[in-house]
Amino acid sequence: MKRLIKHQQFSLFDQISLFSQRQYRAIDLFSGIGGIRLGFEKAFKERVEFVFSSEIDKYARITYESNFGDCPHGDITKIPPHEIPAFDILLAGFPCQPFSHAGLKKGFDDTRGTLFFDIAKIIEFHRPEVVFLENVKGFKNHDKGNTFAVVKRTLNNLGYKVFAEVLNAKNFGVPQNRERIYIIAFQNHDINFEFPIGNNQGIRLGNILEANVDSKYTISDKLWEGHQRRKTEHQAKGNGFGYSLFNADSSYTSTISARYYKDGSEILIDQKSKNPRKLTPREAARLQGFPDEFKIIPSDTQAYKQFGNSVAVPVIEKLAKSILAYLD
Repeated sequence: MKRLIKHQQFSLFDQISLFSQRQYRAIDLFSGIGGIRLGFEKAFKERVEFVFSSEIDKYARITYESNFGDCPHGDITKIPPHEIPAFDILLAGFPCQPFSHAGLKKGFDDTRGTLFFDIAKIIEFHRPEVVFLENVKGFKNHDKGNTFAVVKRTLNNLGYKVFAEVLNAKNFGVPQNRERIYIIAFQNHDINFEFPIGNNQGIRLGNILEANVDSKYTISDKLWEGHQRRKTEHQAKGNGFGYSLFNADSSYTSTISARYYKDGSEILIDQKSKNPRKLTPREAARLQGFPDEFKIIPSDTQAYKQFGNSVAVPVIEKLAKSILAYLD
């Protein structure tokens, strides 16, 4: 008796489901302590493998290795593109170096002498499907817009369709007013990427504050007097510079920066019958959306620098989920 074999047919839904199981390889440049990687791992889950990372700061590399199990390579300018494993997604929270040639030449040559040139060389060699870049809000208007124009034109000349938007962390579940520009470029020109729209979810600073805080984080009388004096001087000059004071009911803080370790002036927490205090390193981590299981390895000083230089993880996760949906 002949055995009847039925040809298996796949619906469009089945085809999408099968394709959606595809794995992606990613690299993490200027990785810091891995905030961008963490956001992508949360969104892609087991579907992303990080095959390479690079970070020049030795203390950040220690924190990165302690949390992800692999130590980033050093200075990316010393690593030829062909020595980097093949990958599909490039992530880079690159420093905003002055683009000395911006607006004077055209295309790829405009980026020479900047760290973005090293990214561009890697993109040119490997041709990843997605390029994900993060920078400060002012990057878009730096040098009267020429810097951003050079980056966009360079990516266009390399064959990418570019999307860019400034998003604020306070709209994505963390109580921090932190605006950053996100530049996302796709090799597939059929993609019309739309940035996720955040919303104020009723988060308050009290949600991330620790219950019991060591007295060492309370600022000294001398420092508190200096903060108040400088703020009074600035107000007399008609500007708003000076310390910023918050409490558990505050909707959000100002932006935490890498200099927070110096005096904590941008984010001071009000305390009854005491001088204000600085955030603890764990609170600084939470302010950036890092989970409590994230290991804080170095000194407080290094921890403040690292979280101040990092990214708001929930914003990255939301963007990564949107990217994955388009790729699928």
